Amino acid sequence: MPLSNRVLNRTLLARQHLLERSTLTTAQMCEHLIGLQAQDVPPPFVGLWSRIENFDPATVTTGLDDRTLVRITLMRGTIHLVTPPDALRIAPHIQPELEKVPFRKGFNYGAMVGLDPDEVRAHGEAVLGDEPMSTADLRVEAEKRYPDRDPGHVVSTWLYLLPVLQTPPRGRWRDNSRPVWSRVEPWLGAPLDPTYPVAELILRYLRAFGPASTMDMQTWSRLPAMKKAVAELGDRVRTYTDERGRTLYDAADLELADPDRPAPVRLLGWYDNALLSHQDRSRIVAELDTPPPRAATTMTSPVLIDGFVAGLYKVFVKSGAARLRISPGRAWTKTEAAQVESEASALLTFLEPESEPRVEILAPGADLRP
Repeated sequence: MPLSNRVLNRTLLARQHLLERSTLTTAQMCEHLIGLQAQDVPPPFVGLWSRIENFDPATVTTGLDDRTLVRITLMRGTIHLVTPPDALRIAPHIQPELEKVPFRKGFNYGAMVGLDPDEVRAHGEAVLGDEPMSTADLRVEAEKRYPDRDPGHVVSTWLYLLPVLQTPPRGRWRDNSRPVWSRVEPWLGAPLDPTYPVAELILRYLRAFGPASTMDMQTWSRLPAMKKAVAELGDRVRTYTDERGRTLYDAADLELADPDRPAPVRLLGWYDNALLSHQDRSRIVAELDTPPPRAATTMTSPVLIDGFVAGLYKVFVKSGAARLRISPGRAWTKTEAAQVESEASALLTFLEPESEPRVEILAPGADLRP
């Protein structure tokens, strides 16, 4: 029997620890999820708060400071919060894909076309060296070496060509400092590990996001040869089909979730990997009665009701007041609205403990901006 979207939904939520909060530590959750999306500072904190019982944000700050957690460019060329072992073993697989980006004609309007990639990389290695460096300082050095090019584009190229990570203070709890960059190996005091099999990485992906198609795997990782990786796993994976007849793979030792299991309201951070790690997102993004807000501001985040995206929210802080405004994607029942308000109030207290909290549930499809 084909797997329904509801089976896939509940299985995804269970493996993402979104059906009930977990007792895993912050580092253990990062390992299980193969990192949390951390392109901006707040989302990994929201993601961890939604997944871990009594989550303490200081665990992230401490982890970044003592280097047991790092913010590094990985899947899809975006920053992820991961453990050092994952940084060292995943980066060698991601790096070749990142290095293809800067010399394409479409990259920054062809800003780097005509330059020798090896020479540009060598300059980047010499500039960044073994010590962390701010983006502003990198721009100064870029202008010295390439006075006829936009220094911002040169710096962006260096950050694609070199395995790099962001060092504290950016990423600490409520610290949105400008990025300071370091090469991975000097910061962690260990070499990259190119021997880690892609197949093992994909098996871990299935444990956190499966069942999934090879196109889902590719969407998550942006790596090629997913069919080859699955083949290498042999009988460690089993196959299913979905309602559209597509082949889905899963870890052979894992069970599917009960589709009738209740799913509590959850508010995720923007760009949460639970929403971005499948080509077919219908297992969590439902067809809504109203389109997204026409003038939705940037950094809007999803509200899950009964396991599916049912609206968007954004927090606005001004003059000692914190407003969490929610735009439903469909009409909610009174019970759903009450559950959303309760979860939103708890999240707002977590995010802005010094501010006067206010949760505002708007009309379906309403503009989130005050």
